[in-house]
Amino acid sequence: MASEPTLNELLLTMIRALVDVPDQVRISEISGEQTTVFELVVAKEDLGKVIGKQGKTAKALRTILTAASTKLRKRSVLEIVE
Repeated sequence: MASEPTLNELLLTMIRALVDVPDQVRISEISGEQTTVFELVVAKEDLGKVIGKQGKTAKALRTILTAASTKLRKRSVLEIVE
């Protein structure tokens, strides 16, 4: 049986589908006691695509991350690093 994809893999898959330079997508995972922070770094020209108009794409990514985290009984935050 295949193992469940991690939140990191979920984010990577979604974000790589959005950007023009998928090879430059980097996500570092910082685990705290109660919260996991995912720091996202993309190519400079892809920053706008990940954030979206008025932050709608970033908000959608965070909503999906929150839903997936809740299912795993964890708390996760997505930070987009410029």
